[in-house]
Amino acid sequence: MNSIAYKTLQSLAKFKPKRETRTLAYSQLKETQRAHACALKLGTTILEPDIVYSYFGSKSLWNACKLFDEVPNWDVASATAIIGCFARCNHHEEAIHFFSRMIALNIKPNQFTFGTVIPSSTALQDFNSGRQLHACAIKIGLESNVFVGSAVVDFYAKRTVIKQAQKAFEDTHEPNVVSYTTLIHGYMKKEMFDDALALFREMPERNVVSWNAMISGYSQMGYNEEAVNLFVEMLREGMLPNDSTFPCAISAVANIAALGMGRSFHGCAVKFLGKFDVFVGNSLVSFYAKCGSMEDSLLLFNTLPRKNIVSWNALICGYANHGRGIEAVDFFERMQDTGVRPNSVTLLSLLLACTHSGLVDKGYTYFNKAREEEEHHPGLLTPEHYACMVDLLSRAGRFEEAERFLQELPFVPGIGLWKALLGGCRIHSNMELGELAARKILALDPEDVSSYVMLSNAHSAAGRWQTVSMIRKEMREKRMKGVPGCSWIEIRNKLHIFVTGDTNHEQHHQIYQVLGFLSSNI
Repeated sequence: MNSIAYKTLQSLAKFKPKRETRTLAYSQLKETQRAHACALKLGTTILEPDIVYSYFGSKSLWNACKLFDEVPNWDVASATAIIGCFARCNHHEEAIHFFSRMIALNIKPNQFTFGTVIPSSTALQDFNSGRQLHACAIKIGLESNVFVGSAVVDFYAKRTVIKQAQKAFEDTHEPNVVSYTTLIHGYMKKEMFDDALALFREMPERNVVSWNAMISGYSQMGYNEEAVNLFVEMLREGMLPNDSTFPCAISAVANIAALGMGRSFHGCAVKFLGKFDVFVGNSLVSFYAKCGSMEDSLLLFNTLPRKNIVSWNALICGYANHGRGIEAVDFFERMQDTGVRPNSVTLLSLLLACTHSGLVDKGYTYFNKAREEEEHHPGLLTPEHYACMVDLLSRAGRFEEAERFLQELPFVPGIGLWKALLGGCRIHSNMELGELAARKILALDPEDVSSYVMLSNAHSAAGRWQTVSMIRKEMREKRMKGVPGCSWIEIRNKLHIFVTGDTNHEQHHQIYQVLGFLSSNI
């Protein structure tokens, strides 16, 4: 092979386009085809794998596939590299097909081959092919290799087949931090928190991804205190959080409305990240909004270098939840002026704002406009939006319109819509319609405790104590108990949580003594 052809092939093999433009891709494809023709003319097959890489760089998968079948001298390293190219281009079916061709050509796969092709089955959510690849690895004797084991654990964990994931983890010789973290993710998805924490504690080493897996798992499943405590522990152990850590930790602290602690998390984000991305920024906007500090939320919102729909939703929802409907509507109008298209969450927040501020006509206008847009953008309206409209009308005492709205629904009303109506009936002591709503709820879910409680409260507000007594007696006979009330207070960055009748707090004796003293002296 002459030196010019050799250098051309080597340079093409290393070529990586800085930007994916049609001109560059076309130019690279032509150069690759010329080099391929030159190699065929000279009768050499030494560097054909490099030509295949170049075809991938030019996005010409058809030529790469054709060349793969033509070349007689593939080895395991080259074949694995080609499978990796397909996987990186998100052509996972082709990656698995090439693995099959590799086996047919009697090329024995190694640990890197399995570590490359098994994630393609994971991406395709193809359980059968994943199991077959796992079986193939066992047959060859590579199931204990850490690269293969980690890929298999990830495959089963993401399919939530936890027993198989555990078995693959146990079969792995000297599992690394990736193996541990992958199984922790699987435990978290199945809400096996004790198992996840136990595995996390026994890890020989942890990195920021391991900590993020635990913190995000707790946060996403509503275990906010645990997420916050783990983030604090992470800082105390000297592990530096990254861009992925803060949104989960800040979301958790927002859900428990711990303003002081959240401010310290904000300070940590500034200290460790400097300029943070839109995800951290959005989480901070949402945090201050949920804590009722709308001035700080607006300040953070205004400093965001790039705002997306999540940024606007966080602010609008914050104003809506705190009864500041006029500001919510104002920011919705501003958002539309910037060209950002509202989504389902935006519309729900907007209707909530109108509900809490008594802006019935404006809410109706927005809903009708969204109903028109629904024809062009399906999915904009959900049953929650219709329930919000029932809530809007019934809270305002416009029960005839609420009933008519329910009758004209494009679907059968569920529990949420009848509960919205029952809530309005309780406010305005509309017992007749309230009892109808309660009957509808109980027909759909006879064990629904909240409907009994709401109906009891409605009769109580109307002074119908005999009916209240009958409802509570029925609840006792059915052994139905309401969800206990919960409150919390933050003192010196420590959160104190109290549940009705709770005796778990370390100072509950003193608390009940003070409460008894206050009760006797009021």
